[in-house]
Amino acid sequence: MKVLVGIKRVVDYHVRIQVKQDGSGVNTDGVKMSMNPFDEIAIEEAIRLKEAGTASEVVVVTIGAKVCQEQLRTALAMGADKAIHVETDDEVQPLTAARVLAEIVNREQPSLVLAGKLSIDDDNGQTPQMLAGLLGWPQACFASEITVDGESLVVKREVDAGIESIKVTLPAVVSADLRLNEPRYVKLPDIMKAKRKPLENIPFADLNIEVSAQVATLKTSAPATRAAGVKVETVEEIVTLLKERGVL
Repeated sequence: MKVLVGIKRVVDYHVRIQVKQDGSGVNTDGVKMSMNPFDEIAIEEAIRLKEAGTASEVVVVTIGAKVCQEQLRTALAMGADKAIHVETDDEVQPLTAARVLAEIVNREQPSLVLAGKLSIDDDNGQTPQMLAGLLGWPQACFASEITVDGESLVVKREVDAGIESIKVTLPAVVSADLRLNEPRYVKLPDIMKAKRKPLENIPFADLNIEVSAQVATLKTSAPATRAAGVKVETVEEIVTLLKERGVL
């Protein structure tokens, strides 16, 4: 079983985001960039499937500028066998990303596509679902546990009412949630070995995919500053304050 994993380069989640003065977006100059954390979880799950003898090959793919190869090398160091870079300097929105991934799926013919449930930069959570729709494959989103059952997958996902367990036949698209696993630490020897693994570069134009921009960003602004809190000594003071503010 070949597993294809989609990843994205984002601002590292430890970085404090700064908005540009003109409100045109987030400042990324000199900012540490990393692999989207949910995508890292998806790669870890794919590698575990390979280590268990269920998967035969793990292929990782990303869409973006040349600098995105850094994240592909990280995925290769984690244990992926091959990387594909669809190179473009333009913004890629979820539907376009899904169309690109669908083209890569047609080329690579995987039995399973894994991806993070969302990327922490735009927080859309749409690409895996759109990809499944384009392919006509079953989908299991927000997975917290994956079990292989012959030609099917049993996926547990956290929902408002508790834990939902669903069964999907392969090929399928699965998106990873936070509790699916804990990604491994990449060691220096693995980073060196990753340099010898294949990394295929595909210019975006070669895919002949129409770029669709359904969403336009009008303005980006930082969250409003929180008002200072008030310390109280007794329950009566809390009740009085809540009444004054119209909460009670």
